[in-house]
Amino acid sequence: MEISSDQALFHKLIGNLAAAIEHRARAAGAYDRLERASTVFLVIKPDNSAELWIDRAAMVAYTTLKRPGPLKAGTVLFENDTVDITGIWFPHVDVGPADRILCIIREGWRFGLFFDFNRGEGNELSIDDARRSLGRMVRKMRYADLYAALAHEPTFSAIVSVGWFPFLELMKGEFRGLLDAQEAGFELDDAEGALIEKFDAERLGRMFDRWMERPHLKSREAILRPAISGFNAKEPVAVIKIILSEIEGVMSDVYFEANGVRSHRIPKLLEFMISLAEQRARGNDTLFFPVEFGKYLKDYTYAGFHPGDIGSAGSRHAVSHGAVASELYTMPRALQALLTLDQLAFYT
Repeated sequence: MEISSDQALFHKLIGNLAAAIEHRARAAGAYDRLERASTVFLVIKPDNSAELWIDRAAMVAYTTLKRPGPLKAGTVLFENDTVDITGIWFPHVDVGPADRILCIIREGWRFGLFFDFNRGEGNELSIDDARRSLGRMVRKMRYADLYAALAHEPTFSAIVSVGWFPFLELMKGEFRGLLDAQEAGFELDDAEGALIEKFDAERLGRMFDRWMERPHLKSREAILRPAISGFNAKEPVAVIKIILSEIEGVMSDVYFEANGVRSHRIPKLLEFMISLAEQRARGNDTLFFPVEFGKYLKDYTYAGFHPGDIGSAGSRHAVSHGAVASELYTMPRALQALLTLDQLAFYT
C-alpha cells in the first residue's frame, strides 16, 4: 500500500507507526527520531527480527532516459537526460520474498508511506512490484502539482487550447513556467519567448539524434532535417508544414508494423498510440501521460475543422487545407509541432 502526506489516511497512520517503530528501536539500543529522517526503510524477517535503516541505506532510482538504446560504460548522465521515474529500491539491503517491508520517503515538503506486510501462505513479497510502487509514489510526490493541474479539467483544457502540453522534453520545470503564467491569467508571450530561446541548435540537434534512433523517424530523415533547419533559421512555416504532415505518417507506420495492415483513420491511430504509450510506460499514470496526450492530439493537433473556417497553425487539418493566416505561423506553434512529434517518438 502506498499513500502520501496529501492524503488524510497518511496522518491517521504515521503517528502510531512511527511511535511503534521508535519504541522497538529504543529497546534495541537505537534512539533515532523518525520525524527527522528523509528515508526510513524497515525490513521485518520471518522470525520477527528486523533491520531499520534511517538515512543510511543506499537508494537507487530507476529512470527512463531520453536517449534510446544502450549506453557505454562511464557515460555521464544528468537529470535532464531522464524523463520518468519508474522505480526506487535499496540494493544493498538484504530483502527476501518472505520479508515484510515498510518505507517512508521525504520528497520536498511531502512524505510518502509504503508498506507490504501481507505474507500469508503463498503470498511472497515481489521486489519488482515494491520497486515500481516506490517509484510511482516518489514520482507522484515530485510532480504532484503537475498531476493536479492535469486532473483539473478547466486548467488542462485552457493550456491545451493554446497548444501546450507537459511534453517529456519540457518536464524539468519548463512546462511549469508556462502553466504558472496561464493559471495567473497572463499572456504567454514572454514565457513562450523565453522557452524558444532555450531551444538552440545544440538542443535541437540532440532531439533530432534521438529521433534518428527510431526506425519510423529515421526513414524520414531527409524530410525532417529541413524542419530542424527551419526552426534554427526562425522559419516557422516550413517547420509546421513539414511536421504536421509527417505525424500522421509516423503513426500509420507504427500501426502497420504492429498490426500488418494500414490505417489512416485518425481516431483509430490515436487510440493505438495511447495503448502503445501505456505499454511503453507500464501504466497510464506515468509522466508519459498517454491518455492526456491522446486528448491533446484530438483537441488541438487534430481538432475538428470545416472548409471555410479560419484555423490554428497547430491544427493539422487547417494547415493542410491552407486555411491558416500567415501571421499565425509563429515560432511557439512551430515548437509545439516539434515537441508533439518528439513525444510520439518516446512512445514508439
